[in-house]
Amino acid sequence: MRELTKAEEQVMLILWEIKEGLVKDVIDKMTPPKPAYNTVSTVIRVLEGKGFIDHKAIGNTHIYFPIITEDEYKHFAFDKVMNNYFENSYQSLVSFLVKEKNMDMDELDELIQLAEKLKNKK
Repeated sequence: MRELTKAEEQVMLILWEIKEGLVKDVIDKMTPPKPAYNTVSTVIRVLEGKGFIDHKAIGNTHIYFPIITEDEYKHFAFDKVMNNYFENSYQSLVSFLVKEKNMDMDELDELIQLAEKLKNKK
C-alpha cells in the first residue's frame, strides 16, 4: 500500500463515507472552493491505478467504490507514523501526547485503563 496525497485522501474520505458514487457525487461532498471535474476525475484515476478504488461501468457512466477500507488505511498510516516518528515505541507516543499535546489527566487515566483492559485480554 502506498501513502495518499492530500487530494487523494480527500477523495478517499468521501468515498468511504458514501460507499460508492460518480465523480459528481464526490465533488458534491467537497467543501468550497470545489476543484474542477477533470481534477477530481484525474485523482480518481490515480487512486484506481494505486489499487485503492475500482469502478463498475453502467453504459458510459462509471460508479467508483473503495476496495481498500478506511481501517486498512488507518492501520497503514498509523504504522508509518509509529515507525518514522516514534521508533515503534508506544511509550514514546504516549509521552509525546502527554508532553506536547497537553493530554489532561482524565484522558491519560482513560488511556491507562484501556491499556490494562487490553493487557488482561491477552
